[in-house]
Amino acid sequence: MTDENPFAPPTPRAAVPPANESTTPAADPTPVPAPPSAPEQVTERLPVPAPPAVSPGEQPTAQLPASGFLTTVAAPSPGGTGADDQQAPQETPHQASHGTDPHATTQGARPRRGKLGARAVSAVVVLGLLAGAGGGAAAFALLESQESARPADAALPKPAAGATQVERPEGSVAAIAAAALPSVVSIEVRAQQGVATGSGMILKADGYILTNNHVVAEAASGADVTVTFSDGHEQPAELVGATPDYDLAVIRVKEKGLEPLILGDSDEVVVGDSVLAVGSPLGLEATVTTGIVSALHRPVKAGEAAEAAFIDAIQTDAAINPGNSGGPLVNSAGEVIGINSAIAQGPGTTGATGNIGLGFAIPSNQARHTAEQLIETGTATFPIIGVLLDPAYQGEGVQVSQEPQQGTPAVTPDGPADQAGLKPGDVILSIDGRPVSVADELIVAIRAKAPGDPVTLQVRSDGDEREVRVVLEERSSGQ
Repeated sequence: MTDENPFAPPTPRAAVPPANESTTPAADPTPVPAPPSAPEQVTERLPVPAPPAVSPGEQPTAQLPASGFLTTVAAPSPGGTGADDQQAPQETPHQASHGTDPHATTQGARPRRGKLGARAVSAVVVLGLLAGAGGGAAAFALLESQESARPADAALPKPAAGATQVERPEGSVAAIAAAALPSVVSIEVRAQQGVATGSGMILKADGYILTNNHVVAEAASGADVTVTFSDGHEQPAELVGATPDYDLAVIRVKEKGLEPLILGDSDEVVVGDSVLAVGSPLGLEATVTTGIVSALHRPVKAGEAAEAAFIDAIQTDAAINPGNSGGPLVNSAGEVIGINSAIAQGPGTTGATGNIGLGFAIPSNQARHTAEQLIETGTATFPIIGVLLDPAYQGEGVQVSQEPQQGTPAVTPDGPADQAGLKPGDVILSIDGRPVSVADELIVAIRAKAPGDPVTLQVRSDGDEREVRVVLEERSSGQ
């Protein structure tokens, strides 16, 4: 189907004979058969306004596309039955009413047409083939001219061999990541409630893996745990032990020869140290992000109120997202200085919102102590001083509750605080010289110690301040 080309030149009209030239055909001693009716063009077009009437002498001209490579083929007259049919010329109403058409073609200027012989038909066919061949040749010539305009070689420049070398010395981010990634795993827990994912780090060559308790909490109820290693192979895992108090857990796979990461000394960490967070955020395995240690000793309360974990956390601006939980926070020496566990949430948000530059990790010294307990006994302990704190207190320091709460005395009889002389209503101002202003700060500072460790409390009683030495007592998780 072709549409009429609005840019084609107008159909030429026949030349008008001079005034003194006769329009009567010259006498022809040989009878010439009448010319056949003009063939109709078989084309398919969109509706257009009706063209002006065609004078008898005018030949209908097909409008060609602008490209000029297409041709139209004339179809036989609807009234004829073949090339041998003839039709006598008829006078049109226009000629009858106005006489000789001034635009008509002089009949004497050209011979009258008769039957087309076999040679004529062959000539027409050959002419059409030649025209088609000419159009094809023109098309190929156009393509060849376009090809000749292109560059002979389209290859882009390449760096010279050995000219550009990226330095990745020991201690670079790339070197640290390459060493740490094989020892970081992705963890999937399938329970009736759905699928939980997180990260973990290899603790020992014989299959022990450290992660967060909230990642594998459903494993205690029989949920399936699957570990995916950096090379893509998977292994089922079993829960060795977990503690919601520190949000830590140890699982194990039946595999030998694993490459563990080293737990460094988190007490040596300072603000500004460069760190890498490694894990599977949002299920994207083997992801590495970089940042610095933004702050230390951040009191972080993670988890539900019934099983809240109090973390004396390392704060980092390395990107941490859901799925990073349980993965390592690595320093520039390639040592683990924290276990990524929580991210800050904006005011008014109720769910995890993703990285906002405020992530928190459990210090590696705490992780080491708790992991050893979980591997040896399946449970973990934490230290206490044996007091209840008043959450409604407003003022300097934190206050020991003045009244029992739900049947529990404010100061545990014969507990560490009672033995040190603390009374209900006393205000604790600091622990080991570290000021405290909210209850969570005192709790996480105590949880950062080990049972049996002594601590020094600055206490205010009835306006008088004094230092009190307290030996921390042990309590098992779940009590």
